[in-house]
Amino acid sequence: MIAKKEFDENRRITIAEVAEAAGIHRMTLSKMINQRGYNSGTENLDRLCDFFACRIEELVEHVPTRSEAGNGKSTL
Repeated sequence: MIAKKEFDENRRITIAEVAEAAGIHRMTLSKMINQRGYNSGTENLDRLCDFFACRIEELVEHVPTRSEAGNGKSTL
């Protein structure tokens, strides 16, 4: 989403800028971006959706674990 916003606005956008504008601590945002499986609260995701003017599906993707992928079942 950062890359898309950079392209749309024809400018460089930093993680610090996103964090400040969305009201999320920069370290939290960095972990959300860089740590696979980082457990972020829904409040942070909601703030990012507001900042990027997007739907949640555009921010996150469910990646099944090996056990989920192998048995054809979905768990909630």
